[in-house]
Amino acid sequence: VSATVFQFNHHGHFADGIVITSSHNPPKSGGIKYNTPNGGPANASVTSWLQLRANAYLHNDLRGVRRVTLREALGAATTHRYDYLGRYVADLGSVVDLELIRDAGLHLGVDPLGGAGIHYWTRIAEHYRIDLTVTNPVVDAAFEFISPELDGEIRMDPSSPFAMQALVDFRDHFDIAFACDPDHDRHGIVTRGAGLLPSNHYLAVAVSYLFQNRPSWSRRCAIGKTVVTSQMIDRIAGQLRRRLVEVPVGFKWYTDELFNGSLGFGGEESAGATFLRHDGSVWTTDKDGIVAALLSAEILARTGRDPGEIYGELTRELGCCLSARLDTTATTDQKLALGHLAPQFVRQNEVAGE
Repeated sequence: VSATVFQFNHHGHFADGIVITSSHNPPKSGGIKYNTPNGGPANASVTSWLQLRANAYLHNDLRGVRRVTLREALGAATTHRYDYLGRYVADLGSVVDLELIRDAGLHLGVDPLGGAGIHYWTRIAEHYRIDLTVTNPVVDAAFEFISPELDGEIRMDPSSPFAMQALVDFRDHFDIAFACDPDHDRHGIVTRGAGLLPSNHYLAVAVSYLFQNRPSWSRRCAIGKTVVTSQMIDRIAGQLRRRLVEVPVGFKWYTDELFNGSLGFGGEESAGATFLRHDGSVWTTDKDGIVAALLSAEILARTGRDPGEIYGELTRELGCCLSARLDTTATTDQKLALGHLAPQFVRQNEVAGE
């Protein structure tokens, strides 16, 4: 959707996009993602306005919401069919070297985690003649095939060992394997030696590889990371002498620099990333799990080493970085308090001895 909005508007039109999804969250967390006319996720001012309007409709029993029948909607002059799948797949070779992957003869495995991208993978394999197996062809909106997390919730998170256990168990069957969450904007990479790679490890490898293997990218292209993403990326940026852009948590902070092409790569700790096309032009202004996943195969095809091996080399060269993520629920009151948090409310002045 992001890529389509960006390309559509780039040719003189004006559109935006809505994705209906629970993303990698439990099924009960279904909702919408709104992509603005630049193709990227909406910022806080836009989502706040949407939230206020939506809640007002709910409080008024949906009075004022206009409806038409499906037949009327499909017959309207403003309704058009669009081949998202075909156009996306045909353009995919402009951002990932799929010919290199094909010629290397790699056997790839992918778990779509029951989500909306499931039919893309077979088409990608057919179009580019790559050896790719879909390990889990099930589409299940309740995600009943996934083991609950420690908190009892079901999350289709490709960086979770619970959601990824089935693919990890199959890792010896493939040269490299990967998964995406149900709306396919996040990625998870599984290698034979390392198993499931922590997202921070793979993001560091992707940055190191891309900025050494995209000769058409401008020397002014920067590396983007969120504030809680691994500092290994800082070290790699210094090594490569590239500008580093550090933003708050949330991919929306990258949109403007992705839109104008000044960011070569944008990544976040929760396994979301995107990057430029081979020629240095914009691919998308939102994270794309498919290109991030396929990049792992390109890395293996070109270097002969999987991302787990390369990360080990990076740690020997640049040192080791540690990170951990803990998810917990928050009540409405807690969310309000966090939303109004100010520096004077934080009295802790030492963390882990620092």
